[in-house]
Amino acid sequence: MKFLFYLLLVLLLVPLQTTLLPHLSMWNIKPDLGLVAAALVGLFAGELEGLLVGLSIGWILNLFSAGELWLSLLTNGGVGILAGFLGRQLSQVTSLSMGAGLLLVSLASGLLAAMSFQNLDMTQIWWMIQSIVLPQACFDGAVGAGLFWVLSQWFHVTRLRTD
Repeated sequence: MKFLFYLLLVLLLVPLQTTLLPHLSMWNIKPDLGLVAAALVGLFAGELEGLLVGLSIGWILNLFSAGELWLSLLTNGGVGILAGFLGRQLSQVTSLSMGAGLLLVSLASGLLAAMSFQNLDMTQIWWMIQSIVLPQACFDGAVGAGLFWVLSQWFHVTRLRTD
């Protein structure tokens, strides 16, 4: 059952990212649902499942997007395993800590993507960071915090209990 859920998540994420998110964008900035989904799976299900789902999401998103080939694969897989590890190690996981963690990881991923562009000078990279990378990282953090709050209300996971 879990495998079927993860398969549907991975396969439906690309159409969702390309059809629904342009209507939910703010200032032409869309959240990276692959990053958020990998973090949530890692947090709720553990390191291994977060890594595998993150790698699968990154691979599928790389197939259908024009970008650096390994960047999305490695960042989504890394986020899945990191979220699973932190979910096991932290005593209290809240939506605020989830949002802050996703903001930082999305910021690092965006900085890597901005630095990977060839033939750009520092002014163009700085413009990209302040107009795309930073707002998207904030948006990813807010979406991740909101989804974590909703999911933590629905599912009672003993390793994430804050009582």
